[in-house]
Amino acid sequence: MGKNSTNKKNRYFHSFMGGKSANNKKNMEEKETLHNEEQPVEAVMVDDVNSTPAEDAMAEEVAADEVTVLTKENEELKQQVEKEKKEYMFLMAEFDNFRKRTLKEKSELIKNAGEGAFKGLLPIVDDFERALKATEGSEDAGAIREGMELIYKKLKKYMEQNGVKEMDPEDRDFDADKHEAISVVPVPDETQKGKILDTVEKGYTINDKVLRHAKVVVGQ
Repeated sequence: MGKNSTNKKNRYFHSFMGGKSANNKKNMEEKETLHNEEQPVEAVMVDDVNSTPAEDAMAEEVAADEVTVLTKENEELKQQVEKEKKEYMFLMAEFDNFRKRTLKEKSELIKNAGEGAFKGLLPIVDDFERALKATEGSEDAGAIREGMELIYKKLKKYMEQNGVKEMDPEDRDFDADKHEAISVVPVPDETQKGKILDTVEKGYTINDKVLRHAKVVVGQ
């Protein structure tokens, strides 16, 4: 009986110790698993940093290629900017020449226009001189008047050919844009108020633009 009791105690002891050992082993395995799960991050990072010489050479070659491409693009951009700068300077020079040429042509046009106008008056001046010479000591007033009328008509025709025309303000309404009232006269007829009664000095237009205002007397 003593022997059986001893064996039974031994079985309980081993069973308890075995269970405890199993629990301890399981806990140790769980701790080791957690420890191993934390370690790979550093391991991977170390593996990523520690590249092989071949990889380093390839990375350097790629970097060198990128530098070459960027350098080429930079040179092309510089050449393009330089080309556009030259074209801009050329256009500025052309515009400056055009501006100077236009100003010169405009000045010559104004000068030549004045010259042309006076050149057209010279034949009329010649006619006046010939008429004055022909009528020296003449008492024929009719012949003198006839000569003056011919010269006057010639002058009027020349003026019309150059766009100069005289105004005809008689019996028209007063227009401050065309007329200059030098006198205002009271009128008994209401219909005559604001009308031009007399022209003291004729007005002229050139190409439908007022060249000289007409000096008139206006009814009030």
